[in-house]
Amino acid sequence: MKECFYLVAAGIFEVGWAIGLKYSQGFTKTLPNILTIIGMVASFYFLSLSLKSLPIGTAYAIWTGIGTIGTVLLGIILFKEPINFMRIVSIVFIVSGIIGLKLISIE
Repeated sequence: MKECFYLVAAGIFEVGWAIGLKYSQGFTKTLPNILTIIGMVASFYFLSLSLKSLPIGTAYAIWTGIGTIGTVLLGIILFKEPINFMRIVSIVFIVSGIIGLKLISIE
């Protein structure tokens, strides 16, 4: 069960560094740069811990899925990015895929 925690933590840190890239404005802002790099390192660290016992294909898909969904949602909330029907449908497909991959990795 620890590996699932590690994977979720890796995904959350991935969202953090992706948002940090936006705030760093092309790596021109010191504090966002530092936080972005910390987020990257933490994300890869937790991903590597989860890979000790999870299949790489499943773990990678879940990690990028968490990152994608989190980044899209925070983009909408923080940066007023547009939300429309197709974005919502796409997020639902990503979540469905993550659930499906997790279910088959249990077998």
